[in-house]
Amino acid sequence: MQTITIHGRRTLHGSIRPAAAKTSPLPLLAATLLCDGPCRLRDVPRLADVDTSLALLDAVGARVRRCGADLCTRPADRLCGDIPEHLAGAMRSSVFYLAPLLCRVGYVRLPLPGGCRLGPRPVDIHLAGLAAMGAEVELEGIAVTLRRTGPLHGVDFTLRLPSVGATMTLLMAACCAAGQTVLRGAAQEPEIGDMIAFLSACGADIQGAGTPVLTVQGGRPLGGAFHRPLPDRIAAATYAAALACAGGQIEIAGCDPASYDSFLRFLAGTGVQVSRAGDCVRLARDPAVPLRGGAHLRADAWPAFATDTAPLAAAVLLTAAGASEIYDSLFANRFACAAGFAAMGAACTVRGRQLTLPGGAVLHGTDVTAPDLRGGAALLAAALAADGETRLRDPGHIPRGYEDLPGALRGLGGGDLLRLPADCRSRYTTGPGMPGPYGGAAPVHGQSWQLHFSNFSHSYTKYVALH
Repeated sequence: MQTITIHGRRTLHGSIRPAAAKTSPLPLLAATLLCDGPCRLRDVPRLADVDTSLALLDAVGARVRRCGADLCTRPADRLCGDIPEHLAGAMRSSVFYLAPLLCRVGYVRLPLPGGCRLGPRPVDIHLAGLAAMGAEVELEGIAVTLRRTGPLHGVDFTLRLPSVGATMTLLMAACCAAGQTVLRGAAQEPEIGDMIAFLSACGADIQGAGTPVLTVQGGRPLGGAFHRPLPDRIAAATYAAALACAGGQIEIAGCDPASYDSFLRFLAGTGVQVSRAGDCVRLARDPAVPLRGGAHLRADAWPAFATDTAPLAAAVLLTAAGASEIYDSLFANRFACAAGFAAMGAACTVRGRQLTLPGGAVLHGTDVTAPDLRGGAALLAAALAADGETRLRDPGHIPRGYEDLPGALRGLGGGDLLRLPADCRSRYTTGPGMPGPYGGAAPVHGQSWQLHFSNFSHSYTKYVALH
């Protein structure tokens, strides 16, 4: 268990550049299994989930290694379709290996994926889409096995909701399927465009990027490609939230402001000064002037307010003048961080998917625990506005999505802003046992993800009836 110590009431100053988004390299690493040539992903941060992905690739027989800050892969002579349970249970991104291994090996067995406890995370869309392309799906307890007796075939498929993960899974499968595939109701997040850019660089023919209808001409050979994943828009929003909580003046460089526009507009509405110039954003706030509350936010699919930024917005609104509400339409347990906010002195309440914040809280330092990745980052940001010292216990969530968030904020706020125990810095990059930090942390497995087998059966039955 890592403990991060935060000394509040210190303003932030300086410039920072977000690393690559974890939501881009994780599916891209899975997509490299489809390629007949070498691939190189540029400047990929050393995140715990990236290390887990490298271990998973190695376990199924892929050839992958770090080349400085880059990740390099080469085509494997032979792959295995069995994904080890301990790696599948360590991150929900293991679901991205369904399509590549099904296409390359002919079968894939995936134990129930893990990740943060954010409530039900159905994979029925992944399964229904792959079944429509010709995959045979076998559901067995906490695992799913997919097989194909011949090549997958193109299909006209409508996603029942714009799932980012399902869109990526079906894009990868469609590239290998014979004939044309049309995906309707597809997700439109920037990471989808990044996946399309990578696959296109490898030789895929994909039309419709940035729209809800994607058309793929399948069966084309995919070579290798050099690709730089998108900068992390959620990390950029995290730094912006930290500034709003602490006050000061910072510049966030190298990340397109349009990719986190909804969060920047929210901050401007609270009274934070926001100015944009190219790929840079400058933010300033006088901590002596209270922020404005009265916000009514709804987190939803792109281009709406991003669900990953909902806890960050909550941290900003804790001390703002006026009551606010945040509703998350995607995840049922997005606001588990509310318990930590309450421990700091904020009288916030959670009812279902809605968080209500009275505003005007006077926060004080205390001991809190990170309940998940973004909730942990939100507690860290809130601690910057608290009087005294806050000790944030983190069982391993934060390094799954941030290479060194304490170090990044310490660089903006001085050496006394955040203190780590002397023996903890190395665990942000390495650790015994499982790859990544906190080498002994138990993976979240079987509790945070529901396969929704009944939903899959219903979706597939409905698809067959309509076609």
